[in-house]
Amino acid sequence: MSEKHPIIAITGSSGSGASEFLAAFKQMIQTENANYARVDGNGFHKYNHDEFAELTKKACGGGKCIDPTVDNLSHFDPSTNMLDKLEGLFKEYGESGTGEHREYFHNDESGVKAGTFSEWKKITGDADLLLYHGLHGNFKLDSIDIPQYVDLKIGVVPVVNLEWIQKIHRDTGERGYSTENVTDAIMRRLHDYVHYITPQFTHTDINFQRVPFVDTSNPFIARDVPTLDESMIVIRIGNMEKIEVNFSSLLNRIDGSFMSRRNTIVVPGGKLSLAMRLILSPTLRKMIKK
Repeated sequence: MSEKHPIIAITGSSGSGASEFLAAFKQMIQTENANYARVDGNGFHKYNHDEFAELTKKACGGGKCIDPTVDNLSHFDPSTNMLDKLEGLFKEYGESGTGEHREYFHNDESGVKAGTFSEWKKITGDADLLLYHGLHGNFKLDSIDIPQYVDLKIGVVPVVNLEWIQKIHRDTGERGYSTENVTDAIMRRLHDYVHYITPQFTHTDINFQRVPFVDTSNPFIARDVPTLDESMIVIRIGNMEKIEVNFSSLLNRIDGSFMSRRNTIVVPGGKLSLAMRLILSPTLRKMIKK
């Protein structure tokens, strides 16, 4: 960790809704008149879309690959990512305020083919902090220890059925995949989700979990994604020394909120942005000031 070059990592699975959270968080940073460098975790995938599809096809014998006992592949798996390079970026940025990253193109942009990467490029400019958004911002296993370099670790973790609904609707609506392909991908990566994604949320300083109060019992036939107003947000403060919270004040300022545990407050989904500002702005302000 570095007071001079702080790093904030927002970690969430594909379909977690972390992109919406990221947008709100960027507004918070701008409100503090701070500059930030953004790094997308997808840029640290080892393979482009076509390469990954070919590897998956071979691993699954040319057919559907939904058996966790098969050597299936997913982007959750550390072996399909350059996590040593991500760890190196965080270390270098903390020391000197720079480091290499690249972008992954989900859609065709300005003649760039979807599913490919940009060239590696250096973080430049006078950024006050580095903002990471991706799958492995708090990954820790064997020789890789990414959390040690992160100053503020945030988890975005909806209940799993909601996560699947969001992924299905995003990938079919925005990225052109069929429902069958997305469903196969969800089933194929369950083993890696359990072993490589969920353990990260034990290292976070704060987790935001969206829980819908509409029926999501069969996510594969859901016609729409539950809205924030149809949800509650469970906010657990894992590090109360770093994130100092006055829960009594929060309960008074956020209508409909309540405490479910000593370190956990539940707020209406429509109050997410307000809750984020009230809880995280003091920590962010202190970080920028230092």
